[in-house]
Amino acid sequence: MDTLATIRTIYRYPVKGLSAEALAATALTPGETLLGDRCYAVENGPSGFDPAMPRYLPKQRFLMLMKNERLARLDARFDDAAQVLVIRENGTEVARGDLRTPAGCAAIEGFFARFCGDELRGFPKVLAAPGHSFSDVAKKVVSVINLASVGAIESFVGRPVDPCDFAAISMWKVGRPGANSTFSARKSQSVRKHVRESSSALCAAPPPMWSPARASGISTFRQLFCAPLVTRTAASTPR
Repeated sequence: MDTLATIRTIYRYPVKGLSAEALAATALTPGETLLGDRCYAVENGPSGFDPAMPRYLPKQRFLMLMKNERLARLDARFDDAAQVLVIRENGTEVARGDLRTPAGCAAIEGFFARFCGDELRGFPKVLAAPGHSFSDVAKKVVSVINLASVGAIESFVGRPVDPCDFAAISMWKVGRPGANSTFSARKSQSVRKHVRESSSALCAAPPPMWSPARASGISTFRQLFCAPLVTRTAASTPR
């Protein structure tokens, strides 16, 4: 039986792997994700991405929190109108760039070359293409996380968990853990009121953990939770 769900928060991630931005409201378009979600990415060495013919590429080809844990120390803010990305660490501005310009991209790329130098496979490059989203999956989707599931994880690991670190676009409150899913915008009519059970969403995006000290907690979380979860669900999870 379906359970009535309430949307608690909506987030987007303008730059893949960096900070979430809370939205008061948004509009869904069939076949699209949220406007401005993951419209930029930072390439970790040559990725094969062609802005003239954009296509899905695995997230391992870009800087991302799951592999580059130090990104959790950064606070990134993106100005839609100006297309300016500002990055702070411990409250101090460390990089700023207009991503519409070569100079602005170079400023951001130079910062990541220094900040992530020992984790890079080549010089970092800011990537974008009109209408493209650097999603973790090939389809443009809206990822939904049930806050009841987050609460269950908190009970399991014995400490607070920041729901944003699941990198989902929407946080819902449903009565039972496990009702997490990834929805195409074409399904938005049915998503308005109900969330349907999904067995795969939790292990589809193994989440780095708890803010503000989440950078030091990621490895602990993987030991406590991610490995057992993936082991239990690998046989039944589509890949």
